[in-house]
Amino acid sequence: MESVELEGKTLLLSGATGGIGRAIAVELAGHGALLVLSSRKGEELDKLAQSLPGGAERHRTVVADLAEPGAAEELVEKAGDVDGMVANAALPASGKLEHFSSEEVKRAIRVNFESPILMGRAIATRLAEKGEGHLVFTSSLSGKVGSPRAALYCSTKFGLRGFAFALREDMQPHGVGVSIVSPGFVRGAGMWAEAEVEPPPMIGTTTPEKVARAVVRAIERNRNEITVAPLRQRFLAEIGYRHPEISARLQRRGGAEQIADDLAAGQSHKR
Repeated sequence: MESVELEGKTLLLSGATGGIGRAIAVELAGHGALLVLSSRKGEELDKLAQSLPGGAERHRTVVADLAEPGAAEELVEKAGDVDGMVANAALPASGKLEHFSSEEVKRAIRVNFESPILMGRAIATRLAEKGEGHLVFTSSLSGKVGSPRAALYCSTKFGLRGFAFALREDMQPHGVGVSIVSPGFVRGAGMWAEAEVEPPPMIGTTTPEKVARAVVRAIERNRNEITVAPLRQRFLAEIGYRHPEISARLQRRGGAEQIADDLAAGQSHKR
């Protein structure tokens, strides 16, 4: 199938007001896309739309809390006729599983996993009728490697990768592309910055801007998956993916549990 040219195309972007979401919005708008920006924060959405090339005349906003039942389908309806989607909204969900209430578990699964599936299903059906378009799902290296205090988060990201890979095969005959973008540790944005915790030392970080460029590349080149992380981090992730027991031992020796506890503590104040 041919890749999607972004100029003049309308894309739905969820999680638009987070640090990574903002970078994605700027990059997509810079390539000529018309955006339907969505998050829970209406005022921030309006400011973001105004700051992009063309302003509010070119980009629309839809306030949606994807943790609410039915919100995903409602968002797609309000977005209207789009040429693709970047499903970027996610909750961090770090901590021991027993420390989450049943409602918090359901909320994380709904935002990180259920909502992207429901949105993808609705939009993919429309795109298949057009015979073109692209869906991007933001996953994580936590969708390849399990780590301490991340059972809930990892489960959603592992599941999202599997969903996207399978959906890609179903959409290929219809001319619709599906991609996964999997960032590693992101500095200055995302769960580490929000929890005010430094990522593990010595394995490097990436930036929101690099994640955003990967989203554009995934669409334009119809890539299956792009991992956005330094070489050493990608190498360790591949070891962890193929040899989980070796990865677990390396993480224990590297103090991963203490780092994970610090991350969970930082996030618990924001749940």
